[in-house]
Amino acid sequence: MPIKLAIADDHPIVANGICSILRDAAHVEVTDIYTNGNTLLKGIRERQPDVLLLDMHLPDMSGPELAASILKNYPQVRILVLSSSDVLFLVKKMLKLGCMGYLLKESDDVTILQAIETVQKGGQYLSPALNQQLIEDMFRNKKSEKKNTALTRREKEVLQLIIDEHTNQEIADKLFLSLHTVENHRISLLHKLEVKNTAGLVKVALQTGLV
Repeated sequence: MPIKLAIADDHPIVANGICSILRDAAHVEVTDIYTNGNTLLKGIRERQPDVLLLDMHLPDMSGPELAASILKNYPQVRILVLSSSDVLFLVKKMLKLGCMGYLLKESDDVTILQAIETVQKGGQYLSPALNQQLIEDMFRNKKSEKKNTALTRREKEVLQLIIDEHTNQEIADKLFLSLHTVENHRISLLHKLEVKNTAGLVKVALQTGLV
């Protein structure tokens, strides 16, 4: 039996382009095309596709909102996100909701067909560019976890006060420490976080959520 595919995208050129790509793929049948979230939810109630190509931004409802609703009521539907956005926060959010893949609209014909086939079989698919970004993000997170673990409780307190723009003397007064001790903590923070100055401390702390 052919793969039953539904497309949810408010840009006709995108939906028509997908249909054109799949015209020669006899094992894939486009059963429905939806241009907004409301008609998508109504259509899904009547007929569930094997795979749903879901745009992240429909006029009346967001991709995450639609994915959560569909997967709650029809968990057998495999959602493949189709988006022009490569923002990692959104990618991870959709995957966490249970979507089986995330495909960039710039993908070529072969990639689109491969993604549909993969998720229909129960696998997961990410555009190659997103795969690389997620790997880099994973290593960044691991590095920040190591840095966070390496800081003592007192160093974290000092770092927070540095971020709040307190001077060494003010930090010493607030934490009941000597000025020399605060200066040593600052030097230790520079070394552990691998930065050269206060601006670097603030940047790394905010980027990695150390405080």
